[in-house]
Amino acid sequence: MKTITDIKTELLSNKKISDLVFILWAGGAALLSYSLVYALRKPFTAASFDGLDAFGLDYKVLVTIVQILGYLIAKFVGIKLISELKKEHRMKFILASILVAELSLVLFGLLPAPYNIFAMFFNGLSLGCMWGVIFSFIEGRRTTDILASLLGISIVISSGVAKSIGLFVMNTLHVGEFWMPALIGGFALPLLALLGYTLNRLPQPTQQDIAEKSQRVTLNGKQRKELFRNFMPVLILLFVANLLLVILRDIKEDFLVKIIDMSGHSSWLFAQIDSVVTLIILALFGMMVFVKSNIKVLVILLSMVVAGTATMSFVSLNYDTLQLSTVTWLFIQSLSLYIAYLCFQSIFFDRFIACFKIKGNVGFFIVTIDFIGYTGTVLVLMFKEFFNTDINWLDFYNQMSGYVGIICTVAFSCSIVYLVQRYKKEELLRTGRAVEEKPEMLQSAFSVMPS
Repeated sequence: MKTITDIKTELLSNKKISDLVFILWAGGAALLSYSLVYALRKPFTAASFDGLDAFGLDYKVLVTIVQILGYLIAKFVGIKLISELKKEHRMKFILASILVAELSLVLFGLLPAPYNIFAMFFNGLSLGCMWGVIFSFIEGRRTTDILASLLGISIVISSGVAKSIGLFVMNTLHVGEFWMPALIGGFALPLLALLGYTLNRLPQPTQQDIAEKSQRVTLNGKQRKELFRNFMPVLILLFVANLLLVILRDIKEDFLVKIIDMSGHSSWLFAQIDSVVTLIILALFGMMVFVKSNIKVLVILLSMVVAGTATMSFVSLNYDTLQLSTVTWLFIQSLSLYIAYLCFQSIFFDRFIACFKIKGNVGFFIVTIDFIGYTGTVLVLMFKEFFNTDINWLDFYNQMSGYVGIICTVAFSCSIVYLVQRYKKEELLRTGRAVEEKPEMLQSAFSVMPS
């Protein structure tokens, strides 16, 4: 006969297997889903569009600005939309978004330049809320740290892969710059629809998930304002720092072929470097699942971010002195930037909600920081185009990266101090309430005892 210990061991083993299967199912579907979103949005960045101007501006810069404007408007709408989106409407939203995105890419190839630029506005508009929708399937679970890490690294690896595939399609398959995005998107669309269906079939969070990570609920306008006021000091620090990080990341992604000379390197260099960065970040963030204390995870994450932004600043401001190779420089920049950026796109706000027992959802925070960040990106690109058209992209990026690193290092360090002090204060309040309630509980217990 089995002993109680044997039964407990067997149940624990079955639970671990169940968790592993769920991680592979949910995490794999989330990772592949957002990777395919990139296939609908980013391949055009592999094209240089050399010699093309539009309305007196550099063609590629204008295409980028127009797409980001659509993306930006989607983020603004998403602050309300994602905060209030109910689970039964998620799949419909995904299908509508990817169909509009691919149609816009077809129009980009079909319409003559420069008028095809406006098709990219609808591409950005249709895909701006996809991250928040995909994240809503996996948040608030015991395994969210691993699931969010898998989703988060899709940003890192997909950016390089999208560029590499774009270069391959143009250089090897000899597809033109304007039709290349539509061809890649045509392969991505049905796969993304299938993965959306897979995510929609995930089981809802269990009672144990809710106990450890708190229940996730929709937020109306009044609740969003109240939440922001309650944590305003740290949210301002995080939003401003993320504004700078998103600007830097978007410039790196969209203009990397102008920042570094690719003539002596393989078209797969981006994918190779991003793959290594992906594995490192996955290992770092994945280990957070073993840390149960939410405040400890927040401190660890912010400490890693500070280390990353400080390193990024040092390498950028000392570029001429260090004399690093292109590959080494790009690896350090990518790792430092994405550790910081992905922290807030994946784990941080899920743990933040759980730590302070916030009634809300991760989508609200992520869409908000993205809206703020992409607003900054548009302003920087427009400033560059109108006031400094003969810019040296490498010098421009290194200077921006250096100063962004310094500001973010200070902002995130202050955030650590605030969160620790806020947590200690709330713990003292909870302890005080428990002490006050204890005599009443004892009195209540005595009152029901038989005389």
